[in-house]
Amino acid sequence: MIYSTATIPVNPQGETELTRAQVWEGLVLKARDARQFLPPGLCTRCDVVEESASHIVREATIGGDDLREIITFEPQRKVTFFQATGPREGAIINELFEDADGALQLRFYCYLGLRGKEPNGPEEQAEQEWMNGDKGYKGALLSTLKRTRELLAEGRLRSQQGT
Repeated sequence: MIYSTATIPVNPQGETELTRAQVWEGLVLKARDARQFLPPGLCTRCDVVEESASHIVREATIGGDDLREIITFEPQRKVTFFQATGPREGAIINELFEDADGALQLRFYCYLGLRGKEPNGPEEQAEQEWMNGDKGYKGALLSTLKRTRELLAEGRLRSQQGT
């Protein structure tokens, strides 16, 4: 079983400040189409194939792997990606929260296994190492906030005024 987590401040010094509503909008946009939010070339296809009031289902190619994810939303708080098909099984969560000082944080965490691979075997260990590295999910969090800031600067977020 793979467990990985990374937490980054939403508003580090020197960056354009983002509100919870703006980050939330970025997370929802990323769930609908990850291509613009992940590091360049990581996601090459991302299509919403089902939609309801409680979730969406998307099919994507990320890191060369075809996958299907059921994505649920806890508004302004949490997006959960359930890995329905693809090399991984389990859940990936993006969560917005305030730390003890009231600063907005974005946390990634996951509980995953690799389909058809030995539990805690060399493949899972390599995946764990990648996830914990700077190019893993921490990089995805950073690129998500970077793209959200770009959309804000371009006037393309509905929550422009920081609601």
